[in-house]
Amino acid sequence: MTTLKAGDKAPDFKALDEQGNTVALSDYSGKKLVVFFYPKASTPGCTAEACDLNDNFDRFQAKGYEILGVSADSAKRQSNFKNKYGFKYPLLADEDKAVIEAFGVWGPKKFMGKEYDGIHRTTFIIDENGIIEEVITKVKTKAHAAQILDA
Repeated sequence: MTTLKAGDKAPDFKALDEQGNTVALSDYSGKKLVVFFYPKASTPGCTAEACDLNDNFDRFQAKGYEILGVSADSAKRQSNFKNKYGFKYPLLADEDKAVIEAFGVWGPKKFMGKEYDGIHRTTFIIDENGIIEEVITKVKTKAHAAQILDA
């Protein structure tokens, strides 16, 4: 599980988004960045979370934030997810889990009594200098924008 905390330098990552473009932490230098990790595209909780962030996209932009979604889904699945809901931000298709593991959000989970490894729904708020300002592990999927913007 994540050992990253507020004050740590964000891991320098590079991954492909849903359109096959390379996205790197350095692309966001000088901007604030919300990186949210979600277990699986198009599932109810992930859809609620991603839509809530998208619905508040203008509020994020007004405060100088960019948004980046990350899961281990394929680019095709991410692209379908983004197009279906009209997300205004990129979704990383981190199939090799390089970004997921760099941020420490891959690990044992429990669901309906079964244990398995998966992505822990976690959001990182990163400042203009690449320093983590906040780590949100108890994500409220339907009110996640408020958790970030009204904090």
